[in-house]
Amino acid sequence: QVYLVESGGGLVQDGGSLRLSCAPSGRTFVNFDMAWFRQAPGKEHEFVAAIHWSGSSTYYADSVKGRFTISRDNVKNTIYLQMDKLSPEDTAVYYCAAGAPRSPWSSAAYYDMEYWGKGTLVTVSS
Repeated sequence: QVYLVESGGGLVQDGGSLRLSCAPSGRTFVNFDMAWFRQAPGKEHEFVAAIHWSGSSTYYADSVKGRFTISRDNVKNTIYLQMDKLSPEDTAVYYCAAGAPRSPWSSAAYYDMEYWGKGTLVTVSS
């Protein structure tokens, strides 16, 4: 069975930082583009960030650009999401995903992802 496992979520104060990790199990994902999506209570899934399989290109939602950084370590077969300057609006379950979008990265890419993790909760208190 192939799946992704997220970790690093938790409770943080407004303006704080967290680093999420995503490690796959069952196969290597070094040849996959990887992404983070999030879902806040009562809202649809939202694209957050993505990284090319080689690590050469990264993509961000406007809402997180300049605050979040996605990276990957293909030796460790792990991707990361460094989240700085967090605000209560960032509160959500964050999901790691692997796949190739059929169009430029956006929330629509959610439907193109092949593998998903179960998510990790990030709560930002005001």
